Amino acid sequence: MQMSTRPFRGVPGSRLLASALLVAAATVAFSPTFSAQSLSYRKGQAVSPAFEGWETDADGNNYFVFGYMNNNWEEEPTVPVGPDNSFNLLGADLGQPTRFLPRRNRFVFRVKAPKDFGNKELVWTLKSNGVTEKAYATLRQDYFMDNVVMASETGALGAGASNPVVRANLPPVVKVQGAKTQTVKVGQPLALSVVVTDDGVPKGMTIGGGPQPTQAMLSRRAMMPIPRLTVSKWLGLHMGWFVYRGTGKVVFDPPQVKVWEDTRTGANSPWAPVWVAPPVPEGGKYTATATFDTPGTYILRARADDGALIGDDELTVTVTP
Repeated sequence: MQMSTRPFRGVPGSRLLASALLVAAATVAFSPTFSAQSLSYRKGQAVSPAFEGWETDADGNNYFVFGYMNNNWEEEPTVPVGPDNSFNLLGADLGQPTRFLPRRNRFVFRVKAPKDFGNKELVWTLKSNGVTEKAYATLRQDYFMDNVVMASETGALGAGASNPVVRANLPPVVKVQGAKTQTVKVGQPLALSVVVTDDGVPKGMTIGGGPQPTQAMLSRRAMMPIPRLTVSKWLGLHMGWFVYRGTGKVVFDPPQVKVWEDTRTGANSPWAPVWVAPPVPEGGKYTATATFDTPGTYILRARADDGALIGDDELTVTVTP
């Protein structure tokens, strides 16, 4: 259901309205007349690009921040850079993904705005499953975002809420170890290693600042209704690999914590009702393997997440037959 030709713009009021609409849709979906499946799809639906807002770094540079909503629960459309995945300004390839994970993915990439960008609009056009969607980015002040906005949007804070611990939080830093470009054959496991450093905030906390949950607490939460309009998320440092660009199937071992908002009970996702962040390995060093089934060039992204803020690094892999 397309509500607007300009989806997910970064206005605080529109975010609350969008959340309210989602809650209303959920209420309809779980009413006696309708089933959840009537508003959920495994595949065949479009991906809507999202302008999340813009941010400024310590040097005064401005960046547009984008994400997307893949309306499928399983299908991961691939859309190569080109007419169906491009921008109206600054070049067609601005680092956007070409592989789109299921459901809502926030703060996926950012684009540096030229100093003289002014009042222009940067438009991301994305066509998937026969449907063309656009996201419109501007430097209007009401679209400005900071760490508190990001923490709220990702689920660490409720709408309109704040928390002094989360306000002092800094994003984790993730560094891929070894060469940033690798070559591997189809079916040959590729060793992956990253080191994650973090300020330890928030540490040992759940949503709202409480203690780490017991199993009884988790079980009770699984049976409770959603307590607020915004998405809910467990806090705690974790890291996950995912495919950012590439068309073939990639199997990670061990299975990675999901970076997309999988809200189903039992999912390996910080947005799931029953989930606890796994222990941080010694020295913050996370290891895994990736196995590819199709030749080509892939970009794998490692995302570290403390529950409120994120940090990314990338690895380019050439897969040969």
